[in-house]
Amino acid sequence: MPLRLEIKRKLAQRSERVKSVDLHPTEPWILASLYSGTVCIWNYQSQTMAKSFEVAELPVRSAKFIARKQWVVAGADDMHIRVYNYNTMDKVKIFEAHTDYIRCVAVHPNLPYVLSSSDDMLIKLWDWDKGWVCTQVFEGHSHYVMQVTFNPKDTNTFASASLDRTIKIWNLGSPDPNFTLDAHQKGVNCVDYFTGGDKPYLITGSDDHTAKVWDYQTKSCVQTLEGHTHNVSAVCFHPELPIIITGSEDGTVRIWHSTTYRLENTLNYGLERVWAIGYLKGSRRVVIGYDEGTIMVKLGREEPVASMDNSGKIIWAKHNEIQTVNIRSVGADTQIADGERLPLAVKELGTCDLYPQSLKHNPNGRFVVVCGDGEYIIYTALAWRNRSFGSALEFVWSSDGEYAVRESTSKIKIFSKNFQEKKSIRPTFSAERIFGGTVLAMCSNDFICFYDWAECRLIRRIDVNVKNLYWADSGDLVVIASDTSFYILKYNRDVVASYLDSKMAVDEQGVEDAFELLHEMNERVRTGIWVGDCFIYNNSSWRLNYCVGGEVTTMSHLDRPMYLLGYLASQSKVYLIDKEFNVMGYTLLLSLIEYKTLVMRGDLDRANEVLPSIPKEHHNSVARFLESRGMIEDALEVATDPDYRFDLAMQLGRLEVAKSIATEVQSESKWKQLGELAMSTGKLEMAEECLKHAVDLSGLLLLYSSLGDAEGISKLATLAKEQGKNNVAFLCLFTLGKLEDCLQLLIESNRIPEAALMARSYLPSKVSEIVAIWRKDLNKVSPKAAESLADPEEYPNLFDDWQVALAVESKAAEKRGVYPPAEEYINHADKSHIPLVEAFRNMQIEEEEQPLENGESYHELAEQNEEEYTEEQNAEEGSQEEVVVDADSTDGAVLVNGTEAKEEYETPST
Repeated sequence: MPLRLEIKRKLAQRSERVKSVDLHPTEPWILASLYSGTVCIWNYQSQTMAKSFEVAELPVRSAKFIARKQWVVAGADDMHIRVYNYNTMDKVKIFEAHTDYIRCVAVHPNLPYVLSSSDDMLIKLWDWDKGWVCTQVFEGHSHYVMQVTFNPKDTNTFASASLDRTIKIWNLGSPDPNFTLDAHQKGVNCVDYFTGGDKPYLITGSDDHTAKVWDYQTKSCVQTLEGHTHNVSAVCFHPELPIIITGSEDGTVRIWHSTTYRLENTLNYGLERVWAIGYLKGSRRVVIGYDEGTIMVKLGREEPVASMDNSGKIIWAKHNEIQTVNIRSVGADTQIADGERLPLAVKELGTCDLYPQSLKHNPNGRFVVVCGDGEYIIYTALAWRNRSFGSALEFVWSSDGEYAVRESTSKIKIFSKNFQEKKSIRPTFSAERIFGGTVLAMCSNDFICFYDWAECRLIRRIDVNVKNLYWADSGDLVVIASDTSFYILKYNRDVVASYLDSKMAVDEQGVEDAFELLHEMNERVRTGIWVGDCFIYNNSSWRLNYCVGGEVTTMSHLDRPMYLLGYLASQSKVYLIDKEFNVMGYTLLLSLIEYKTLVMRGDLDRANEVLPSIPKEHHNSVARFLESRGMIEDALEVATDPDYRFDLAMQLGRLEVAKSIATEVQSESKWKQLGELAMSTGKLEMAEECLKHAVDLSGLLLLYSSLGDAEGISKLATLAKEQGKNNVAFLCLFTLGKLEDCLQLLIESNRIPEAALMARSYLPSKVSEIVAIWRKDLNKVSPKAAESLADPEEYPNLFDDWQVALAVESKAAEKRGVYPPAEEYINHADKSHIPLVEAFRNMQIEEEEQPLENGESYHELAEQNEEEYTEEQNAEEGSQEEVVVDADSTDGAVLVNGTEAKEEYETPST
């Protein structure tokens, strides 16, 4: 059976011929040395070149990271070793190491040593703590030494591969090899040690087109891997997966099972010859160097092989080793925050005879099945004893403890609880996946078919591309997860049972009413579990969510990929595991789930009985759920957060509740919101109180002026003046007819031009006084402009209707300060809107038009007197230039004889 490894290409970069590759242990970097003499560092996350070193004009056949020193060490065909700091790009060291091409450099895992091998048939050991002095030379090969590599299980030994067709094993400190393997019929290009488990194996690749696995304790060949059609140039045992990877000058990379030695896959990316393979312990990334560039692939899935039973016992597989932890071993007095790693004691449970690709407890937790390598083994969960085994590509449990295996795409077997085969099925379609649970499901690429466990009769076919299936413990609800969304369905078991009992013929679609679609959610489920009627899952962006009745709530934003294990009701926690086998818990109250479920079902009486059992700190979550259901009144009763309760009260128009919250919180914004709502609903007394609390002077002005409340406006004027809100204060005073106070406010605010204009319009008797102040102020800026200001007492002829305006002022003053109530507005609405000055002037004209005794009218007499006065004035002034000041200018510009004065005085804007 194939390993079914997912292989995803993560980086593809074209370049000159790549002679070696290496992965950085912590940074997302690939180190590639090129035949052109350059060393590059590629960032596989950003898909860009991070750094580049021009090392030599000749090929650089080997380069490695020395991460603990932030160095890169490179050996080239110019016989020199060079060391660079990859952060500063500085050259740390350069020295001549050999008398011929340097084929390989290898870095000791923890000591300050670098090994180099060369075409001069020597291997040398260099100590960087001693200034890169050569501390040992290893002689013995009779041809080019192509590769050297340290033994990860015994770092005091290393192996060397040579074109003299041998592999030699050496000890540091000894000049002679421990032993020699006559490995191949032609030269040996590469060698690598087995890193996982206890097997004392190494692998070699040769120009005889084969790779061979050796036991270096018995010095015997364990297996020959045949299939490449050209020289084998690179080999490795993968440190995390049960695979061997070989690369050849035939352009292919072959993946072999490291236990069965079966060829699992062949990769060909069309980049010509393969020269190097790089990997890293703890990572599933593999990087390959070709004639025309670099490829990085990710092998297998990151999801850990683990399972948790209902009591909190977790079993997981690390390679072939099986380990167990118990969540209950963490004492109740140990306070662990949500998302923190649990301090669990790991116990060795045993080993597995096959490489586990899946591991799953049966429903009661007594047995655990391990599936992989085309086989399954059922173990007892406590003692780890083998109870049953067989062939299987996939294995699934039923909710009652029966199980089914998929032996191939055309053969599925069902077994009873006592491990006896009950039935063998050959589906009419290609079964790519099977799922267990309440009923047995078989999937093709386009649809899923459900069958009963007893007779394997078709229940229902649903046309959907299924990635996973999750059954609730009750057996009434199921989630079908696809690539982009998931569907929550209700299983009508009574309908199915009566249909099957009736022995009626079922068509190819099955029982029509077997499933009822409840909800469709546009999210991808990575892993999921059911807790009652609540579906907990993490999505494609690694948010931990739960869904009750189609309502999705986010529990946490996960900072890295995590996978759901299960739920412990006694601790009210859902548990997750990451790829490093760290276990984390997140609180999810069963009472909260039960309450939401009852609300969704419409059973509000029982829901209210459950509510007191939910801690207060979760009540806001409950309230938001109720609000989303349109139950705002109930949400207001449950919510505890003042801000949230205020918003709910405002939605409901419950002004008294909102007022009590605003009083408690004392927030200006809340008072203002409440005031606006009270005003719009006609509750003016409350509106006034709220606007006062909010210090909303504009709102108060609107309210008082609408009510005709002179006393309120008077108080508001004082308050506005105290707070420096001069615009509001001015409007209040103006509304009250307190013109003198308005003038004084403008003067105090240094708005003197506006004060002059206002006096001209409303208080002519004050104009001279204001002009004097204006002149004094303007004199600081432009004395000439100040002299140009005209005073009506000096030049009454320049001010139209001046005497009329004075007379109107004295008449109007009698009625200022009288405030009829707003209800009398109707009596004044139809009165003439003619300005007072114009009305007064019309009255004068009517009187003046009455004939005098000599037949002349007052008007004619006034015109004659005015002409005589003008002639006298002109005679007195002679040829003196007349100065005319436009006192009505609103922008502060002073007009002298119709021309704007050249001055920089600027009037503050209103």
